[in-house]
Amino acid sequence: MKNRGVRNLFVYGSLLCFASLVVITFDTYAKLDARAPQITDEVNKGKIAWHKYDCIGCHTILGNGSYFAPDMTKITQHVPHSYLKKFLVNPKKVNATSNMPVLGVSAEEADNLISFLDWISQVDTNGWPPKPIYTVTMRSDDRASVYHKYECAICHTINGVGGTSGPDLSHVATKQPDPQWHKRHLLNPAEVVADSAMPPYPQISGEELDKLVNYLLTLK
Repeated sequence: MKNRGVRNLFVYGSLLCFASLVVITFDTYAKLDARAPQITDEVNKGKIAWHKYDCIGCHTILGNGSYFAPDMTKITQHVPHSYLKKFLVNPKKVNATSNMPVLGVSAEEADNLISFLDWISQVDTNGWPPKPIYTVTMRSDDRASVYHKYECAICHTINGVGGTSGPDLSHVATKQPDPQWHKRHLLNPAEVVADSAMPPYPQISGEELDKLVNYLLTLK
């Protein structure tokens, strides 16, 4: 190929790449507003509270922050708001062994933080963050299928695998061997544990309830 042909290939190739970049850029900006929900006053106040209590010092959102505590990007899609509120106000009351300190978050600030986290959870993140490792490592035990279906591992730990916002269940059958207690607790936690932060699960079927309780009774 002659020098002129090489030059033309370089020039027109560069122009084509530049034009493609411009088109892709405009297309991306045109879709940005649709990738995130509307920002409300509560969301803005929640963001202020997020910075006030330096939550990013331990947690991550949208890939930014520290990795000492769970990622919060999609937390409101997995954990009920009522549970989150009680945990934010007094984590030690929800779980005495929790590493999160009592920060003095007021009930109003907790509501605003949840609004902020709910806004974050609705942002289109193209699949980020990846599913927690415990959703993969514990699938081999068929007895735990109901435990996984209702994502109990989001809050609870079994043998070091799972979340820490709820009590460790590694030896729950030793502490509470009564199957009827577990059934009542799963259907309506506050009925057997005063001021429990755990939400009720009235939607669980009788067969699922029996299977989940049988699994919990193996944890000794």
